[in-house]
Amino acid sequence: MRFTLNGVATNVDAHPMSRLLDVVREECQLTGTKEGCGEGECGACTVLVDGDPVCSCLVPLAQVEGAEVVTIEGLGDDHPLQHAFMNEVGAQCGICTPGMIMAALSLEPDASIDDIKVALSGNLCRCTGYSAIYRAIMKARQP
Repeated sequence: MRFTLNGVATNVDAHPMSRLLDVVREECQLTGTKEGCGEGECGACTVLVDGDPVCSCLVPLAQVEGAEVVTIEGLGDDHPLQHAFMNEVGAQCGICTPGMIMAALSLEPDASIDDIKVALSGNLCRCTGYSAIYRAIMKARQP
């Protein structure tokens, strides 16, 4: 199966019905994407496929053939959202953080707090509550 992973052409020899989550973590050794529930309810495994956030635990590998997939590792170490999450204490245990950041990337630059809440409505956090997460996203978007 061929697709682009974090900007690199990738060819994976895995069953077409393998979950994208498993392929990314096990075949590609990118463990930043987390499995929370395994059934698309928590958003911890959110990645971007052709720019859209998806729960990678629900996506079969065959669905991303020829697509561009971006994981949290694809953002590098210096992304403003990552720094904002740390500075605003928007991350505690860290399980939901990669998925929250990836989901937030879909927001328009002028998104309101309500837009942020809607964009993250499929992502659950069991540690911090959401105010620090929302604050981090708002601060990362400031010039």
